[in-house]
Amino acid sequence: MKTNEKVWRFIQSDAGSPAMNMAIDEAISTMVSEKKSPPTLRFYTWEVPTLSLGYFQKAEKEVDFAALKQQKLGFVRRATGGRAVLHDKELTYSMIVNEDDPMIPKTVTEAYRVLSEGLVVGFQTLGLAASMTNLASNEEKAKYSQASSAACFDAPSWYELVVEGKKIAGSAQTRQKGVVLQHGSILLDMDVDMLFSVLKFSNEKVRDRLKASFYNKAVAINDIKREMGQSTVALPEVMTAFQAGIAQGLGVTLAPATLTPEEEALAQQLVQEKYGHDDWNLKR
Repeated sequence: MKTNEKVWRFIQSDAGSPAMNMAIDEAISTMVSEKKSPPTLRFYTWEVPTLSLGYFQKAEKEVDFAALKQQKLGFVRRATGGRAVLHDKELTYSMIVNEDDPMIPKTVTEAYRVLSEGLVVGFQTLGLAASMTNLASNEEKAKYSQASSAACFDAPSWYELVVEGKKIAGSAQTRQKGVVLQHGSILLDMDVDMLFSVLKFSNEKVRDRLKASFYNKAVAINDIKREMGQSTVALPEVMTAFQAGIAQGLGVTLAPATLTPEEEALAQQLVQEKYGHDDWNLKR
């Protein structure tokens, strides 16, 4: 390692509950804010398939809780914006760094672009022709200006990770207490039927139309692998590719580590007081 090379902590968590997954991200953010923890990349998965809702979404209006219960799915509200995500067959990542870090641009959109460079390399490492598209262009904006659902992969960001014109990663970002938290989903496979079964629509015709449109906007890694006549990939291979890709894309060295005792204690507290409660999850 070069003496001037930036070092980030890398944490690979066990599968967590919906509340714990969000609580750990916030606990790390707090410790990074207080200069008690270094910039951190975390990989994690979910104990049960889980619908996460963006901070500003209206839960009762957009989520079919009877369908969630029937299918025994988890539910949690994120601290970040964006739309609903069904976390199932995926690798979830979070990147947490002080916003005054020299590598972080001042604007949210440019910070998103910088932090997502490593995701592009990760997809490319898996043999996918991924690129970052600027949706500020009129052509790309027009594609996503059609009616869309409450689902994250149905909504554009200023910079979007795409393969063959379809969105392949859903990410969201927030800045609080001087810290940038970006987390998102890297889908191995995508159960569109399950996703649309737990979102509310005005009627079945609208649901079917938006679901058909969704297939034209979003894609998962193994969908493309199958189209290319290649073997599908499993989670360990995806983790390896994105650990290397993010390190290369950000120009950092990733040092394997675990949560500190203080982070673990704060995460437990946040589960009890915030992410495990209806007061937070149904607040809008």
